[in-house]
Amino acid sequence: MLVFGYAGRPVVLFATSMGRYYEAKDRGLIDSVRWFVENGDITVYCPGNIDHRSWYNKEIHPAERAEAQVSYDRFIQEEVYSRTVAETGRKKIITAGCSFGGYHAANFGFRHPDLTQAIISMSGIFDISSHTGGFENDSIYYNNPMAFLAADNSQGLWEQKVILGTTWTDICLEQNQRLAGILERKNIMHWLDIRGDQPHDWPVWKQMFPHYISTLL
Repeated sequence: MLVFGYAGRPVVLFATSMGRYYEAKDRGLIDSVRWFVENGDITVYCPGNIDHRSWYNKEIHPAERAEAQVSYDRFIQEEVYSRTVAETGRKKIITAGCSFGGYHAANFGFRHPDLTQAIISMSGIFDISSHTGGFENDSIYYNNPMAFLAADNSQGLWEQKVILGTTWTDICLEQNQRLAGILERKNIMHWLDIRGDQPHDWPVWKQMFPHYISTLL
């Protein structure tokens, strides 16, 4: 994990599908929020992911993929979140991510609203069923925001801020619109930001990220 910053609100920034912990730095996403980091407004934590051993591992049964995701969720809570508290003194984090990182940001944020102040998803996906081949169990259900969120009435959900960034040509546009519909029906505060016709790629995410961070400070 890479950490950028020395003070401010903790932001856990998830990598894209099968991405490494240094991806956000190498792709310029950290540079896009450098002013906030250097000003002491945020500290950005960039963990790697285990997508190659969970949802993207087609060599194992979907139940095993889900259990790997459960373990990753536990790791983020017990290791990453606990470190953010120790280092920043803040009791709630901002989760963020692009593409499949947007899934991780939303999944952790909605599963743990008591720990999450805000969710920033940029071109995220939220329906994990395409990675399970039609198989269903509780572990899959409770790691599929498009499924469990509709029936979840945890009070903390109404205390979060949710930002869904996408574009009119984004391959994930429909998923963002569907999730926004669930949030709308539950009267959960959210912002569905559909901007331009830019593709599902880093240039638009580097525009989105500093803008969204600025709205939360």
